[in-house]
Amino acid sequence: MKVKSLSTADKVPFNLDGRKMYVGQNVELIHLNLKPGEVLEKHSNPFDVVFYILEGRGIVETDDERISVEPDMCIEIEKDINRGISNTDDGVLRILVVKIFR
Repeated sequence: MKVKSLSTADKVPFNLDGRKMYVGQNVELIHLNLKPGEVLEKHSNPFDVVFYILEGRGIVETDDERISVEPDMCIEIEKDINRGISNTDDGVLRILVVKIFR
């Protein structure tokens, strides 16, 4: 059994509080913690992504859609589509990001 906590997980290589909770051949799990007002700017990636909202409220957007998100929502975005997330709440926005490599 392998166990990793937020305090021992590697940080993501950008200027937000993201931690690599699991890195495998076909999937990567990132715990993303956005403070009030923080934004993960729109960007695209060559892999599918699933966002599972753990805590807080915010906006997930692509070039064509913009939705309000809250806890226990799951959003799937296909590869090569611009995606971004912003925290529009007073508290933290905690998201489990699942990167799927096919």
